[in-house]
Amino acid sequence: MVGPLFDEPSGFDRSALARQLETLAAENVLIGTSSWKYEGWFGQIYSRERYFMRGRFSPRQFQTECLREYAETFPTVCGDFAFYQFPAREFWRRLFLQTNSRFQFVFKVPEQITCKVFPKHPRYASQGGAENPSFLDAAALDELFLRPLAPYRRQVGALILEFGAFGRRSFARLGDFLARLDPFLAALPRDFRYAVEIRNPEFLAADYFACLRQRGVAHVFNAWSRMPELRHQIAIPNSITADFLVCRALLRRGRMYESAVAAFSPYSEMRDPNPEARDSMRALIRTAREEKKLLFLFVNNRLEGNAPLTILSLVDR
Repeated sequence: MVGPLFDEPSGFDRSALARQLETLAAENVLIGTSSWKYEGWFGQIYSRERYFMRGRFSPRQFQTECLREYAETFPTVCGDFAFYQFPAREFWRRLFLQTNSRFQFVFKVPEQITCKVFPKHPRYASQGGAENPSFLDAAALDELFLRPLAPYRRQVGALILEFGAFGRRSFARLGDFLARLDPFLAALPRDFRYAVEIRNPEFLAADYFACLRQRGVAHVFNAWSRMPELRHQIAIPNSITADFLVCRALLRRGRMYESAVAAFSPYSEMRDPNPEARDSMRALIRTAREEKKLLFLFVNNRLEGNAPLTILSLVDR
């Protein structure tokens, strides 16, 4: 079925949002979304007619080109895709060509570096359940990921090391994890900012934050199904461990990722407002402004149903 040539008016004031985000970005408060290729954002962030070819909407054209339009509103984005691959140099070149030089990317580091034991999932084929020989291999990360990114480092705001929840088979104690993490962080090139995101609530302890602080690495304040609420993480003494802040508002506490996908797709509207998470993000924005720290704040569709509307609620107040 061919869609309308022009989007119907949505009441979403994209220009006003862009101005508000630009004002905050001038104070080093950069707010964006986790990923960006969502057709549910037509009439909000995207204009359908920009992706018509021969009179029909082209999903391929949208997937390939929509970052250009995204960057007309937002000053930053979190590239979750990098978690699943080591992108080729040509991929990076095409990606960075779509934005201006002020736009800031934050990328996840590939799971080949942060996954200790591969999950038993069809995606991992014969690797499922096996130990990962490249876990926290700084040399491999440098060669396969950092060097290809080096020409664009001024547009790379930070790199996130996302660790899934470790079972006792992987690390029985926080100290065992830090014994692997600390030398890895020490070996990383200083050309980039780094941030660590963990999914083990019991690891949110003084030794963890001290390790990150010693290396100038940020803790990622993350809203996730089994993690403490954002406000609780922010309130932990000395949880700000670097001269910049990173926050990823991903899921309501207690909700599983698959449930959010099923409930919220195609992410075109607000489905489950989360005032507590919004208040926590506003508090972090205030902290960044008062302490004059650079903040990267990313909102996921799966937090409330539609990331642009969540962000609009943050900046409207």
